[in-house]
Amino acid sequence: MADNKKQIPLRLSPRLYDAITSWAEDDFRSVNGQIEYLLTECVRQRKKNGKYMPEELDVPPQLDI
Repeated sequence: MADNKKQIPLRLSPRLYDAITSWAEDDFRSVNGQIEYLLTECVRQRKKNGKYMPEELDVPPQLDI
């Protein structure tokens, strides 16, 4: 059975990768599975209640990673 998922190259800083890896281990997921889960949740939140979130959501957050 063929996998219909798209493959994309993704570049992450080492600190962000390490944070996602740690989180994935806590959730018993692979790093790829964790990234897919996080992106899916972001899309769900964006469409919450049939409305898109405020435009400020598109501004990159200031992360300490």
